[in-house]
Amino acid sequence: MVFTVRTRKALLTAHVSFSVGWLGSVLAFLVLAIVGLVSTDTLEVRAVYVSLDLTVWYVIVPLCFAALITGVVQSLGTTWGLLRHYWVLIKLVLTVVSTVVLLIHTRPVGLMAHESAAMNLGGGDLVQARVQLIVAGAAAVVVLLLATVLSIYKPRGVTRYGLRRLAHPQYPARLPTSTGAQPP
Repeated sequence: MVFTVRTRKALLTAHVSFSVGWLGSVLAFLVLAIVGLVSTDTLEVRAVYVSLDLTVWYVIVPLCFAALITGVVQSLGTTWGLLRHYWVLIKLVLTVVSTVVLLIHTRPVGLMAHESAAMNLGGGDLVQARVQLIVAGAAAVVVLLLATVLSIYKPRGVTRYGLRRLAHPQYPARLPTSTGAQPP
């Protein structure tokens, strides 16, 4: 299935928007997590962890799933394909793993929000859990930047499945251009 140019551009716009939003919201999460660790103001610390929980559930998780879904749909309608090129496959694996790890890390965020709302969470309380949130946020930023680099540079390399598809008579015998344009 190959999409029309208009559909492909609309999907690309949606995918890039969701992906950039995901990266930006994770950066905001990281900044808030750092503030939560270093701040000495009890009210600020409590507000930070409640905000982190809301950010995760109402911003990061939806953007994560939207980026994953639009990326898969878009890849199925272009010559890049979902499993034809290593860079797309690596990006898919990074996104799926990131989604699973994100869902696993929602629990510690929720526990920190609950603890901070239930008591006066001060500077020295639950330091290990607070550092864990910073490490997870920083790791997520690195993975999302890696996915961005893969999208921009599109390293060469066709998977075995991609080679079989290229050899098939009904499939065009050329690779897509670096811009992702459809072959003539």
